[in-house]
Amino acid sequence: SVGWTRALARAAEAAMADGFPIFMGGDHSLSLGTIAGVAAHASAAGRPLFVLWLDAHSDFHTPVTTTSGNLHGTPVAYLTGQPGFDAFPPFPAPVPAAQVCLYGIRSVDPGERRLVHEVGLDIYDMRYIDEHGMRRAMEEALKGVDEDTHIHVSFDVDFLDPSFAPGVGTTVQGGPTYREAQLVMEMIADTGLMGSLDIVELNPALDEKNRTGLVAVDLVESLFGKSTLMRLQ
Repeated sequence: SVGWTRALARAAEAAMADGFPIFMGGDHSLSLGTIAGVAAHASAAGRPLFVLWLDAHSDFHTPVTTTSGNLHGTPVAYLTGQPGFDAFPPFPAPVPAAQVCLYGIRSVDPGERRLVHEVGLDIYDMRYIDEHGMRRAMEEALKGVDEDTHIHVSFDVDFLDPSFAPGVGTTVQGGPTYREAQLVMEMIADTGLMGSLDIVELNPALDEKNRTGLVAVDLVESLFGKSTLMRLQ
C-alpha cells in the first residue's frame, strides 16, 4: 500500500502537468496518492487547493485509530497532515482543514467524530443538508473558494443513496437523491474551478444491470458542464 501510494503520487503530479486528470480506481485509498500528487503540483504553482469530499463516510481515521485496518477510511486524515502515518511518504503539502469540505456525510465512527471536530473540518452531514437544503448547503461549502483556487473533487459513489446506486461495497441509507446529486455536480461545474477528479468505490460485481455505473457517468458529465437548464437567468 505504501509503494502504491508513492507511485500514485508521482503519477498524479505528472498528470497534473499535462492537463486535467481523472483518477479512477477501486476504494477510496486511491486518494492517499492522487491528492498527494495534486497537492504537490498546486503548491509548486502557488495555488491554494480546495478538496471537496463527496462521500457517505468521513474517512478521517489514521493507521493508529482504525480498528478495521481499512486504508480507504484514512485519506482525509492523511491529506490534512494528521499524525500516525509514519510508514507512508510525508504528505508533500498538507491541505489546511479550512480547505477541506466533507459533503453528504452520514457514517462517522466515534473516534473520527472527535478528531474531525478537533481539527475543524468543514462538514455537511445529511441532517444539515436536510434542514437547510442542498442548494444552500452547497453554496456555503463553496463560499470561500476564490478564482485562484484549484478544486479537487473526490467522488465516492456511496455518496449517493443506494436506492438508485446500489453498486458499492459500503452502502449507507439516506444519501442524496439523483436530482440532488445532479444539482451538486452542476453547482461545482458552475465555478469553473475544478481541476482534478477522483471517482472511486464503484463495484460492478454488486451493481444491478449497470444502474450505478450509468448514474455515475451521468453525474460526471454534469461535473463537466452538461446541464438541462432551460431558463434564462
